[in-house]
Amino acid sequence: MSKRKPLIGVTTSRRSGWRIYPLIALNVWLAGGRSTRWVAGRDADIDAVDGIIIGGGDDISPDLYGGRIVTTARLDPDRDALERGMVLAAFERNKPVLGICRGSQMLNIALGGSLHQDAYATYTSSDHIRTILPRKTVCLEPGTRLAGVAGTAPMKVNALHSQAVDRLGRGLRVAARDTGGMIQAIERVSEPFAIGVQWHPEHLFYAHRQMGIFRALVAAAAARRDVTPQLPKVDATM
Repeated sequence: MSKRKPLIGVTTSRRSGWRIYPLIALNVWLAGGRSTRWVAGRDADIDAVDGIIIGGGDDISPDLYGGRIVTTARLDPDRDALERGMVLAAFERNKPVLGICRGSQMLNIALGGSLHQDAYATYTSSDHIRTILPRKTVCLEPGTRLAGVAGTAPMKVNALHSQAVDRLGRGLRVAARDTGGMIQAIERVSEPFAIGVQWHPEHLFYAHRQMGIFRALVAAAAARRDVTPQLPKVDATM
């Protein structure tokens, strides 16, 4: 097996990615990997990496899932196209994916799912907390891979989103909900490994449970690099 650290491609916004990418890169490094940044309009070679992270940012265009245009939404169609293509290409090549906030939504949409465009209007009992601090409670679904890598107890996370997963995409299941029932995490049930979380674990690098998410991705990427099954490798990190 290769001693080379797995390389993770990380998609970010052209506008704010310079702030977010260093945090994600730190988490990947702490988890035993290395990373490279991708933005729309520049080369992004899926074949050069062992796994991908779809990062957070602006709302996803409703054109991708049959939603309605909201005039207050800030959209980035070029980034939408890059990330949807990267998710599908990753699955075609059996490469693992971690979706963060917007990235979790894109993971769902790429597999044919849809979003609640105003999630808190639908889930009125959900705590509408907008902060990078861990103040929102999510409950992990028993028996999921996320519960395996991050623990089964309720978890305190941050929240910066207004949209959330509605109809699940192909091959996905719910991995966590908040106390109001809103979906907060999804995961793929078969190879390759894929998890999407609605919060921003990169801001919580000091929390052991959040680092478990990045360790799982890096473990899956190492397995892909070595052409071995990913899910058993992830399960061994639990």
